[in-house]
Amino acid sequence: MKHMTRWLLLALLLAGCAAPPPPPPSPAPPVAVTVDDTAPGWYATAAAAGKKIYKIDAAQSLVTVTVRRGGPMARFGHDHVIASRTLAGYVAPDAGRADFQFRLDQMTVDEAALRTAAGLDTQPSADAIQGTRDNMLGRVLEAERYPLVLLQAELLPNRGDTLKLTVTLHGVARWYEVPTKIERSKTSLTATGELRMLQTDFGIKPMSVMAGALTVQDQMELAFRIVAAPLK
Repeated sequence: MKHMTRWLLLALLLAGCAAPPPPPPSPAPPVAVTVDDTAPGWYATAAAAGKKIYKIDAAQSLVTVTVRRGGPMARFGHDHVIASRTLAGYVAPDAGRADFQFRLDQMTVDEAALRTAAGLDTQPSADAIQGTRDNMLGRVLEAERYPLVLLQAELLPNRGDTLKLTVTLHGVARWYEVPTKIERSKTSLTATGELRMLQTDFGIKPMSVMAGALTVQDQMELAFRIVAAPLK
């Protein structure tokens, strides 16, 4: 019996970071999602006034979030890379401002090339990846209730290319100072940078199984490459 119990525990841990099934959806109504394909609000007014406005090129832009395993039995779990390739938004370079967003349910989990780029030397199984995605969208991020991640960037005065980046996730907004590399040309603008955030700062409880024996660490490592071209 002891031998069987030990193998059962090991099988549960080797399931990657799969946690128990998500609880029933919150009774609160989902947030309405609309992604307008024309410059909204402030950007529409600026464009009408002849200001230079750029539109983010989703095909060339990428946001990744790396989360790492923790707990006494961390060796039985996996680190994960979550990515968005569906950014939508606008940049006003002369005003030093950008607003963009992406949908949580369009993010990918553990693309092999992105895991390699992040220095992760293992590859979870397809079942483990699906389990991670299901738990992430349901139990952790409540994607039906909070479907969008919103980001607003402003150049800080007299700080070179340092941005004040406000991140709205899970219904909570936090801002960070982010040193950024910005490359400008006549036909495009590219911004790259990275920062670290805590899940608990956004009211998110990191996944944990077996009474904390295997957990997801609180810290998230976010990296971005945003490419934008003049709005036509």
